[in-house]
Amino acid sequence: MSDYILEAKGITKEFPGVKALDDVTFKVKKGEIKGLVGENGAGKSTLMNVLSGVWPAGSYSGNFYVEGKECKFKTIRDSEVEGIAIIHQELALIPLLSIAENIFLGHIQGKNNIMDWNLTYKNAIPYMRRVGLADEDPGTPVNQIGVGKQQLVEIAKALSKNCKILILDEPTAALNEQESKNLLDLLKSLQADGITCIIISHKLNEICYVCNSITVLRDGKTVADFEDAKTVTEDELIKNMVGRELTNRYPKKTNVPQDEVYFEIKDWCVHHPEFPDKLVIDHANIKLRKGEVVGLAGLMGAGRTELCMSVFGKSYGCHITGEVFKEGKKIDCSTPSKAIDNGIAYLSEDRKQYGLILTNTISMNISLANLKRLAKNGVLDLDREVRETGESAKQFGVKCSSIFQNVGDLSGGNMQKVVVSKWMYNAPDVLMLDEPTRGIDVGAKYDIYCIINEMAAAGKAVLVVSSELPELLGLCDRLYIVNEGKINGEMDVKDATQENVMKLLI
Repeated sequence: MSDYILEAKGITKEFPGVKALDDVTFKVKKGEIKGLVGENGAGKSTLMNVLSGVWPAGSYSGNFYVEGKECKFKTIRDSEVEGIAIIHQELALIPLLSIAENIFLGHIQGKNNIMDWNLTYKNAIPYMRRVGLADEDPGTPVNQIGVGKQQLVEIAKALSKNCKILILDEPTAALNEQESKNLLDLLKSLQADGITCIIISHKLNEICYVCNSITVLRDGKTVADFEDAKTVTEDELIKNMVGRELTNRYPKKTNVPQDEVYFEIKDWCVHHPEFPDKLVIDHANIKLRKGEVVGLAGLMGAGRTELCMSVFGKSYGCHITGEVFKEGKKIDCSTPSKAIDNGIAYLSEDRKQYGLILTNTISMNISLANLKRLAKNGVLDLDREVRETGESAKQFGVKCSSIFQNVGDLSGGNMQKVVVSKWMYNAPDVLMLDEPTRGIDVGAKYDIYCIINEMAAAGKAVLVVSSELPELLGLCDRLYIVNEGKINGEMDVKDATQENVMKLLI
């Protein structure tokens, strides 16, 4: 009998103009935690979608086996019957339903397809305890708990289906450091109970921490398979992922910050949109200079995103007070269009919901924020749009079959580059970048870092929000530390360490 609980042989999957998987081989031993790494577009999520029935049999070639039995799934339900559960990066929860209801989505707790609410809440409690949600009420709507706990609800939902193989796609992308460690430790606990886990992540330190073995994909092919994760270093993984040595994680800084304050947020207060008495941003003051990259450090819920969104056209909050100055003059940022007209750009942490129109082409998305540039007498010059957006996509290294490809078909890293291209096409003076490298691989991260560096070197004022302290320390010139909506400190990166920043975060 095979030692492998899951085997994939010769898996090939094609999309129009793209071969996403090319004769991929992938094996997972029973009871291990398997890491799957690669650059954006390498085929990781596609492979997991094949193995879990998201892409049905017949849409790909090759074979895979679960406990030695060949499987050809037509639906996700078929894979669940065989004990496979997949948790996607975008959580599949219904926000207004309770924790218990989400855990048992698709399999009613009761008789004759009639929901027994008491039984539902009672049956949810053991799964909630198993994943570390013992302190939560099973009747709490999931939109009232944090992202970290929502991730645990997804795992509880998978356990309720008696899964033997748990696939997690970027499970810690939206979590802070402590939440990430708790989740990884939970996976180790599940492993001790005999559950096999496959984890896709761009956070190589987490992969090395939790995994027993690691497979690397590049350009849709299996390029390396490390049966003992303890024998491989992060640098070796990076080399296999990108096909070259990556000696520095951050580009050499070429920007020279000017002395004068160029952009200033003064005495900024923002109240919660649903609970107006709650102060989310409390008298924040921030100054940016031309040619400077400034970081906003803070834990989840500290108010970093809320600050940026409220400044960008009051896109978040109510009862907003305070002033915004550019070159010493007060400016009106009361709507997104006015903020854009004043040279301000905001790259959202949620690129799919707020940054892009996924059903539109790359070309249309890039030009979206600056249609005035392409219009004459109210009519768009489509030839110019194609020409200029094509140049922009090429400049920022967007990998695509053509600029007429839908953005929704791109990998996460290339989506992020399209968002950056969109705002740079608008030629802003001030850029607020919220989690600009979330959910993208180390090679694409380096590309984004280079773009940020180039923006600052060109005299832009750049504000970066990131949950990763090493990223802020490697990228920025100066830091503001945000805690519970207040600016809790400011320091030059030369004087900053993870330790002294963390003291101000908590």
